[in-house]
Amino acid sequence: MEKKDLKIVFFGTPEFAVESLDALIKNDFNVVGVVTMPDKTAGRGHKLYQSDVKRYAVAHDLPLLQPEKLKAEGFINELKALEADLFIVIAFRMLPREVWQMPRLGTFNLHASLLPKYRGAAPINRAVMNGDTETGVTTFFLKHEIDTGDMIMQRKIEIRPEDNVGDVHDRLMHLGAEMVVDTVYSILDGSLTTTPQPEGEFTPAPKIFKEDCRINWNKSSLEVHNLIRGLSPYPAAWTIVEEESGRPLESKIFESRLTDMPCYGVECGTLKREGKQLFAACADRWIEILSIQPAGKKRMATEAFLLGYHPFLMR
Repeated sequence: MEKKDLKIVFFGTPEFAVESLDALIKNDFNVVGVVTMPDKTAGRGHKLYQSDVKRYAVAHDLPLLQPEKLKAEGFINELKALEADLFIVIAFRMLPREVWQMPRLGTFNLHASLLPKYRGAAPINRAVMNGDTETGVTTFFLKHEIDTGDMIMQRKIEIRPEDNVGDVHDRLMHLGAEMVVDTVYSILDGSLTTTPQPEGEFTPAPKIFKEDCRINWNKSSLEVHNLIRGLSPYPAAWTIVEEESGRPLESKIFESRLTDMPCYGVECGTLKREGKQLFAACADRWIEILSIQPAGKKRMATEAFLLGYHPFLMR
């Protein structure tokens, strides 16, 4: 089959997916349709929000579908009318069987982990939060159970000690786009091979909620540091800062630095100021707070924060 004869429908929503869609277009693949989430209102002004994938599709004049319900008869009929050979899914909702079984060459997904590790909605965050030193991307054919299908390709990257989840996300986004293109070529030229995922050897990566982001200062400094960088810049770790005035202040912490200063006997969450620096006591050592955002304010360096606030405890 010639490249131009391979009809592809692309499913995706966020920026992470756009990079792969762009790579397919730049490699002259025939994307006959793009499926993304419906527009929604967001923010105080209730402005209409369009997904990153929709904005790309509109800018490149790609046929666009935005179904409310993936099992709706009208959507199913629209998909069938595209007569696609292959579906590609990246950071999208779980597809019903009647959708992912539709194309003759199947449906493959790009997942931001080294499957079967970190199946679920937040694989990048969980890898950094857990202090992993490597992660990667996997392409695999969809099955009914989420993130369980036979693997096609897998590539690794190092998670460096200074990386936050934003850094890892961006590197995986670019690596994943390259691998999506390579996966399509392997399908096109018949060189594709697949490997079943090992049974029973998986790590869950569930969706992250606000309470998952709250810092527990009773944990070790390394655990606290990994939580902060695993949630930075989004959704961000948070804590309650108590000021000398007694006012509690919910605050996001974006950056921290490990120290070798022990703090045994000090109440966890106690704050210590040294000049323009701020340190918080964990279960074993002090950790330096480098960047913070008090509720209702912009993110700022700790030096700027200390000009207007007088904190003494985090809890």
